[in-house]
Amino acid sequence: MKTKYQIISTICILCSFWSCTDDHVSDLQLSGDCMVEHIALDNYDGIIDLASRSIVVRLPEVYETSSMQVTTLTISEGATCNIRQGETMNMDAAKVLQVTNGDVYLNWTLSVLHDEARITQFIINDIYQGTIDQNAKTITVYVPGSVDITSLVPTITYSANATITPASGVAQDFSQPVTYKVTNNSAESTYVVTVIAIEKPSALFVGSASVMNDLDPEAKEACQWMLGNIANSLYASFADLRAGTIDLSECKAIWWHYHVDGGVDGHDVFAAKATDALETRNELRSFYENGGALFLTRYATNLPSFIGVTGDDEWTTPNNCWGQNEDAAELCGGPWSFRIFEGQNDHPIYQNLIAGDNANEVYCTDAGYHITNSTAQYHIGTDWGGYDDHAAWEARTGGKILGVGGDGAVVVWEYPANAGKGGIICIGSGCYDWYSYTYEAGYVENFHKNIAIMTQNAFNHLMK
Repeated sequence: MKTKYQIISTICILCSFWSCTDDHVSDLQLSGDCMVEHIALDNYDGIIDLASRSIVVRLPEVYETSSMQVTTLTISEGATCNIRQGETMNMDAAKVLQVTNGDVYLNWTLSVLHDEARITQFIINDIYQGTIDQNAKTITVYVPGSVDITSLVPTITYSANATITPASGVAQDFSQPVTYKVTNNSAESTYVVTVIAIEKPSALFVGSASVMNDLDPEAKEACQWMLGNIANSLYASFADLRAGTIDLSECKAIWWHYHVDGGVDGHDVFAAKATDALETRNELRSFYENGGALFLTRYATNLPSFIGVTGDDEWTTPNNCWGQNEDAAELCGGPWSFRIFEGQNDHPIYQNLIAGDNANEVYCTDAGYHITNSTAQYHIGTDWGGYDDHAAWEARTGGKILGVGGDGAVVVWEYPANAGKGGIICIGSGCYDWYSYTYEAGYVENFHKNIAIMTQNAFNHLMK
């Protein structure tokens, strides 16, 4: 049985139906087209994709987009649009065009794309990665002297939509520089690739990966910097050192920058995780005892205690260590820094740094940088035992303190060259960071340049 409310509702629906028109046809106008047939910004024609309803305007590689005029706009007959021909728009970000025709409308996404003709990665034989200078348009690849450079196969990554000649994957004779041409619409670049075979490297970056390209992003970033800035340098794996495939007769310094997501907390964890390096301890110790210098950063600062630098006491490893995962790194709200230890302002590694407000601070990051804060330091104080004060630390380890954290922890130190042995510089400060997995909007690099400056200074000091 229907209630009176159900009966009233039924009557209302019927009345609404009969009231549309006498012949029961809707007044909605649904037959109009809402097409963008032609659009140009500053006389650059848009490329219209009907399937995605997107329009892309291709522009030269360097072109100001903050004030672009709609010089042409043709839409379906009878339609209107939320923008007009002659209108000026800021195209730094994409815009939505709404085309309306009667009671029908469609949204179109309008964006600009700068033509770009760049090589972004150049790897030879899937092993040797080139160092790219985008300003000079040069690429330099260092390979061991045993590699036949007359037939090398490059794998090249370059700008989307571009073409490259010679093609990626085609073997080339690199006994002389090879020129590569990248073309992308209005953009064109020419790169000169030089392969340098190094018989006897002056410096090495070492790691567990068989090739540099397989290093973790943090170590890879550091290694790429080294190959581009330290003359006659190579990447070598610990396995290479054990096998003796690298001629170290003229090598003056070895750099190990050791990153582990989540950190390496103390002697036992280091011994468990750094097995590849410790299997190479004899080779590293021989190199050091015969005058070779070591640059040890992040968790690699544990190594000296395992190769006899601090006597027979392996337990002189950093006692206060931690770190975060690279893909969840902490956001820097401003500069991060550590303090120069008293009396060490004139040490060579601190020369020509970008100065901040405090002359006794080494500023290492900028706002918008993401940092893992990977730290391998020495806590100082009677509360933990072992190192009651800085003098006690120097007496036990034989090291010289160069930098400390805010609480006085030892974060940068040196084992000076002596008795024919090479010098060692260790940086365990969490501020010493090469790789940010992303950057916040508006990021400007300033103090972070000090990481490279300090590293260059360290090599100049160790290799003199």
